[in-house]
Amino acid sequence: MTPNENLKQYTLKETAYYKIHGRTDETQEALPLFFNGSGIEVNVNGSELWIDIDVDFNTHEPWIWTALNGSFMSRQMLLPGAYSLCLFRGMSPDAVKNVKFFRELQAMSEDDACHLLVRGFRTDGRFLPVKDRHFKLEFIGDSITSGEGTYGAKDDTDWLSMYMGTSRNYARMVSDALDAEYRLISQGGWGVLSSWDNHPDHNLPSHYEKICGLAAGEMNEQLGAAKPYDFQSWMPDAIIVNLGTNDASAFEQPEWQDPVTGRTFKQHKEPDGTYRMEDIARFKQAVIDFLSMLRRNNPTSHIVWTYGMLGYDLTFAITDAMNAYQKAARDYNIAFLQLPNTTELTVGSHAHPGEKSHARAAQVIVEYLAPILAR
Repeated sequence: MTPNENLKQYTLKETAYYKIHGRTDETQEALPLFFNGSGIEVNVNGSELWIDIDVDFNTHEPWIWTALNGSFMSRQMLLPGAYSLCLFRGMSPDAVKNVKFFRELQAMSEDDACHLLVRGFRTDGRFLPVKDRHFKLEFIGDSITSGEGTYGAKDDTDWLSMYMGTSRNYARMVSDALDAEYRLISQGGWGVLSSWDNHPDHNLPSHYEKICGLAAGEMNEQLGAAKPYDFQSWMPDAIIVNLGTNDASAFEQPEWQDPVTGRTFKQHKEPDGTYRMEDIARFKQAVIDFLSMLRRNNPTSHIVWTYGMLGYDLTFAITDAMNAYQKAARDYNIAFLQLPNTTELTVGSHAHPGEKSHARAAQVIVEYLAPILAR
């Protein structure tokens, strides 16, 4: 390939205009993309554009996707190292192109070395302002919100990075339909109270108030992941919670035990198959406490708790908790929304919702949110 001698290198600080997507620490020299759905967007003319990135991981390689002028363009696995990726070349130099570079992989709580940084760009064009979207949406969830199962064949059951994808999940679909920016906080296997295997520390609420409490380790701490999140910097018009699926699974799993301290945790069912009263009560309290946390940090946001893409086991427990919170807090800016269950026709890889299931859920959410956001 003949090198383009007109390419100029720009650090992010030298880049005139760009839009950051996702929670991050903007004081860093290089921009950390912690979450799935985090990324960077530019408008640029010129014939060629490259992005300079820094990547590392131990076991779970990051994947990314790109879009050009609103059209999905590429998806790929990233190798470790510092290098450049070409986002377009050979295009008409005068035309302004909208380019998006997004992380596909969720924040990896199981891989402390996993990180993706954006250092800058190389181009023969100039950067122009990026328009704001009409709304801001925050999505909080588990593997469903991480897009697990949206890539891969139905018979693929391995738990791999390449099967997770924001590019095909309901959050992106909803946001595109409503002309909204979105931020995701999700972790496969985690819940409101505990994870699918009864780990009591693997819950989203305990990490919500950090920039990215899910990303641990010295490297991620240096990148600002453990810093308190500035909620005033980006106030969502609506928060869409999709949690409870893994809390339901915990009732079916063996007791969790910490191998170091001996601490144990278990959600129980009675011999007749009903939920043990005190255990379902602490799940409800976890829902109430999380709603209180969401409202404290997002005083004007509409909160909608969605549920059902992988079964309806805890529907009544969630709605009972929401009703109790609403009565006590006199907060009428919340709602529950049941989503269509995944079927044999809509299932994806790893027995998770596939792209068709996400599309069905997105349609329900869009039809619900559109009139609320238009008020």
